[in-house]
Amino acid sequence: MTTDPTGRMLAAITERRGRPVPPKIEQAFRAVPRQSFVPPQGLISGTGGERILIDRDTHPDEWLEAVASNDFIVTQVADGAASLRDGKGTFSSSNSAPSTVTTLLDLLDPEAGHRVLEIGTGTGWTAALLSHLVGAGGGVISIEVDPHVAEQAAKNLADAPVRLVVADGADGWPDGAPYDRVHVTCAVRSIPYAWIQQARPGAVIVAPYSTGQGDDQVVRLVVMPDGSAHGRFPARTSYMLMRGHRTVYPPKPDNAPLHSRTTRVDPRMIAEAPQGALLAMASATGLHFDTQPRPDHVIVWALDPDDPGQRARAVWTPGTDEYPVVQVGDRPVWDEAVAAYFQWVGWGEPGRDRFGMTVTADRQEIWLDSPERVISPP
Repeated sequence: MTTDPTGRMLAAITERRGRPVPPKIEQAFRAVPRQSFVPPQGLISGTGGERILIDRDTHPDEWLEAVASNDFIVTQVADGAASLRDGKGTFSSSNSAPSTVTTLLDLLDPEAGHRVLEIGTGTGWTAALLSHLVGAGGGVISIEVDPHVAEQAAKNLADAPVRLVVADGADGWPDGAPYDRVHVTCAVRSIPYAWIQQARPGAVIVAPYSTGQGDDQVVRLVVMPDGSAHGRFPARTSYMLMRGHRTVYPPKPDNAPLHSRTTRVDPRMIAEAPQGALLAMASATGLHFDTQPRPDHVIVWALDPDDPGQRARAVWTPGTDEYPVVQVGDRPVWDEAVAAYFQWVGWGEPGRDRFGMTVTADRQEIWLDSPERVISPP
């Protein structure tokens, strides 16, 4: 049996991050042990990426080993429509990896007395950690969109002074405003302005930002007196998308033009682009990207989120000099993505840390080096 699972977890976080856990976050971890929030069953990833079921009732030692590790633990698949025991279905809720929790809490920097809005309750662990960090003089409102997930989280949070709300987190919760901090535990493709509108000037918002390719980028925004928010991308992470931000592949619209051609550009160059390139492509085009690897080929999609009928699919196969591209609609989305990639190359291939974001009531912009240098289409 694993002894001192929290101590083991803290050591795993330190190894992963290469530096110790900040003292006040370590104190929160010890006061709010992870094992109190992980359900009896969950899924972890094996060394080969396979899904492994952990079960507290049948294999308690293995379950506690997972809790004491730095691994994320999946607690729901397919929005609850499938069983964890079957090991199938898209991940839809989890208890996050402790090092990821540490990174986001460190960037958020909640202080005693702060009022915090959390988007995505999950198991309730981070809500309880936030409650400990802000103390009796502060307050935490946590929003969970899934009523079944919220029901279990409410039981886990029975002893914590957290208000749990079942609602769409994209709308925030105006009844608890103004907030000093907004902590987001799901990836978003754009920042809902409601979060900024409900925060006081100087408030900090920390959220995983998804370009639809590769890892997410953590964006840290500071709310300004004029109602805008500015910030940068100080870290990388990986979170499940907010349900309203998931990629949708609708059927081809009736009578939509279909264009087929080839490209000499390897689609994997777009699919596996560095984080700086992904930010440049997403901001220059407004497109969402998605990759679907197959045993003998790779499919790369580029989609217009405001009009999913405008999309393109490129397919990589080994030993090929040219690759097929199928475009639905009249917008040349594949060409736009490729042009944005080479625009990024022409800038000297800047990394994630040189990019920033500005959000206002009517626009979201990504910029390079300073807010005056907004990325525009090539």
